[in-house]
Amino acid sequence: MTMRSRAAVAPHPGARFLFQNVDLDSPRQDETLIRIVACGICHTDIAARDGMFGLDFPAVFGHEGAGVVEAAGAEVVRVRPGDRVVISFASCGKCSSCAAGHPAHCMAFDDLNFGVTRPDGSSTIHDTNGAAVGCCFFGQSSFAYHALAHERSLVPVDAGDDDELALFAPLACGVQAGAGTVLNELKPRPGESFAVFGAGTVGLSALIAAHMAGATPIVAVDITASRLELAGELGATHVINAMEHEIGPRLRELVGPVDHAVETTGVSRVIDQAIKSLGPCGKMSMLGVSHEESHQQVTPQRPGPNQRVFYSIAGDSDPQKFIPYMIRCYREGKFPFDKLIKQYPAPEINRAVKDSQDGHTVKAVLRF
Repeated sequence: MTMRSRAAVAPHPGARFLFQNVDLDSPRQDETLIRIVACGICHTDIAARDGMFGLDFPAVFGHEGAGVVEAAGAEVVRVRPGDRVVISFASCGKCSSCAAGHPAHCMAFDDLNFGVTRPDGSSTIHDTNGAAVGCCFFGQSSFAYHALAHERSLVPVDAGDDDELALFAPLACGVQAGAGTVLNELKPRPGESFAVFGAGTVGLSALIAAHMAGATPIVAVDITASRLELAGELGATHVINAMEHEIGPRLRELVGPVDHAVETTGVSRVIDQAIKSLGPCGKMSMLGVSHEESHQQVTPQRPGPNQRVFYSIAGDSDPQKFIPYMIRCYREGKFPFDKLIKQYPAPEINRAVKDSQDGHTVKAVLRF
């Protein structure tokens, strides 16, 4: 059995999203059917649309979904119809990483989140002619009015209404990645310095988390004045506009060696400056996905013997614990991630993507 819905389909790499009628499978025994209320637009969605991950097209992306459970398979025990949920990344729940509470390092992570099919190779989405459409992006493909997801990806949330639920959508990935890498991995102590390179959703979420942890001074580096102004409102003690200053000398002038850093641009010359900014025992998390051309690349300096530079996946977060934690902190006034968000009607997805790429919007959220 299938049901008719609508989804934002990317017909080929680099194309504009097109809202089209699609046929969605009924949920299997371990799956749920979610009516999508909202979905954040993440840079990873844009990179996937542009063909950076070598995925099959046409495809439906979107991996910061929030919605209401409409149906659940017989084996689903964590949620029931009517529950409001945030849909985070997929994990197997069986490997040693999942068993140890590190689902972001699931041994099947790539297959489950970038496979654009179910694990058995079948598709959850077909066009109206019956042809398979790339699906299951991060276990959901939530640029759509309905999505299927495994119950492990669902985080039940106490949202009063659809408006509040829509606010929670970006917690599924971008906000979780930034805050998690600070609170779960870098773990700055009060009085230690912190710098973030790139003041987008991930970077500003990391900045808010560093401020929560008591880090100081806190420096934000970006090329967009409005984002740097927002960084100041969210806890940055200093900001550096990389269009006006050379990053390294200005950073050393303002704060000296940096104890903790988060790099979100994925641009090699910025990565190089970030590594050079670290103190002798400094730590840096890398979270960026880059579109840079080869002629712009440089080889970043290697970290020193007591420095640590690592790639972070979803902030090493367990969504079942970390998403409710972020919501509690938000309600207590400690984690004002809502200041990053601008909502768009779902059919305006291409405008939302452009506004995000142009720097006019930090976190675009589609309302369905």
